[in-house]
Amino acid sequence: MNESTPPNSSFQLILSASEELIREKGCRKTTLQDIIERSGLSKGAIYHYVSGKDELFGLILKSKMESMNLQFEEAVSEAGERDVRTPILSITKGMMESTDKENVTNTIFTYLLSQADNPKVSEILRDVYEFSLKTAERWILTGQQAGAIPAGIDAAKMASMFMIFGYGLRVQNVVAGEGATSLDAKDVFALLFRTLQ
Repeated sequence: MNESTPPNSSFQLILSASEELIREKGCRKTTLQDIIERSGLSKGAIYHYVSGKDELFGLILKSKMESMNLQFEEAVSEAGERDVRTPILSITKGMMESTDKENVTNTIFTYLLSQADNPKVSEILRDVYEFSLKTAERWILTGQQAGAIPAGIDAAKMASMFMIFGYGLRVQNVVAGEGATSLDAKDVFALLFRTLQ
């Protein structure tokens, strides 16, 4: 998987077509041929970016994490000095969206996780995890540089805790079923806020 795939219009078209198909058919039934037909791009155009659908699904997860990061950066630029609330609200919003049972990223995550015994898929999951972990660590460091998060907080450990919490929410939303007690955005915000003070 490329460390950084350029966000050009063909790549965005592939991501959009893939997401639509996953919503309609699910991950298992979505094929690269479906994506080729939906996007209107050639097979070569698809294979320019990925070697298979699992790699493409991993890129969708990374793309969504990058979107969440852009929202965080925007929230940081809008926040006042030492304002940790606005950026944490941004993280909370992104976390709640990505862990929603009906969200495409959660569908992809669950699909890939179910195939973790496949070495290629395991590598994709590790790559997505590392990318997300580094992004979360940058969030902590950004907050520390702004003076909104105490310098004594270990950014790497806190990022790892974010990952555990986010992955836990994803799994809970898949396995708990209807009527199960779940956290809402206020609960998640309060936990993140307290943890970062």
